[in-house]
Amino acid sequence: MSLCFPEQEVRFVRDLRAVPDKATLAVWGMRAIPDNIAARGIGIVRLEDGFLRSVGLGADLIRPLSWVVDRRGMYYDATRPSDLEVLLSQTEFTDAMLARAAALRGRIVDAGLTKYNVGAAVWRRPAGVARAILVPGQVESDAALDCGAPGIRTNLGLLQAVRKAHPDAYVVYKPHPDVVAGLRARGAAEDAAGQWCDEIVVDVSMDEMFLQVEEVHVLTSLAGFEALLRGRRVTCYGQPFYAGWGLTTDILPIPRRTRRLTLDELAAGALILYPCYLSRSRARQVTPEEALEELLAWRERAGREAPWWRKLFRVVLRRVVGVR
Repeated sequence: MSLCFPEQEVRFVRDLRAVPDKATLAVWGMRAIPDNIAARGIGIVRLEDGFLRSVGLGADLIRPLSWVVDRRGMYYDATRPSDLEVLLSQTEFTDAMLARAAALRGRIVDAGLTKYNVGAAVWRRPAGVARAILVPGQVESDAALDCGAPGIRTNLGLLQAVRKAHPDAYVVYKPHPDVVAGLRARGAAEDAAGQWCDEIVVDVSMDEMFLQVEEVHVLTSLAGFEALLRGRRVTCYGQPFYAGWGLTTDILPIPRRTRRLTLDELAAGALILYPCYLSRSRARQVTPEEALEELLAWRERAGREAPWWRKLFRVVLRRVVGVR
């Protein structure tokens, strides 16, 4: 974590009373902060995983390759502007930056990279299907839904809405990999998902799914952003960071996002300017392009299927940490 704050002294504390007045407190995600922190002149920055994360799941305690550090809020908190939202709404993107974003996006798509890079099974679109819609599931206890989905907040509710709006489409539901691994709890009434879709797929890479569907419908899932990178049509039933810029169909518009972005402008902000990337082999920050090459090498070594010892480790995790 200290590499995210170069030239700064980083100390870890268990008790907020140990934070000096006028210091900066870095916290994970949307953790609640007592009111007296601001009164002491203490600034707040929030940290989270970046969008090109790892080969393997965060719930498996695999260290991320990319991080985001936000001083205003967090990218998935639609109730207020985040650093990413301000960056996307105000940055004048140069031609050089847009060319760089286009090249990075192309490399990601050509390599089939996603956030977690897991999934070993194969899925084939059924013959004769005229229009296929992918619906990615989310962990319903995550802050991304609390802060970014003011309407529908459950996977089953999303599936029901998609089926009602598109009765003739072939709807494919993909549960979140953390849930499939047994590391996070299933959503409310998610056992009934099969009643509202045509097929449920599990251990298939997200990239393979994107290539075989026309549309992706999400609450706030990062899968919507990954689908945009691949030129797929995306409908948002929540308010993720990539919604509201003219690139998605938004069931719940975000009035303060008035700028129209190109896909490369969105990619430049979200993949180049907003995150920081930390090398797995060298104790320093690296460029997005360098991180991408490290991620490819990591995937080549690890493969897409969790090894036996990882599956055993999950059993231990479930016993020690529990399933939330």
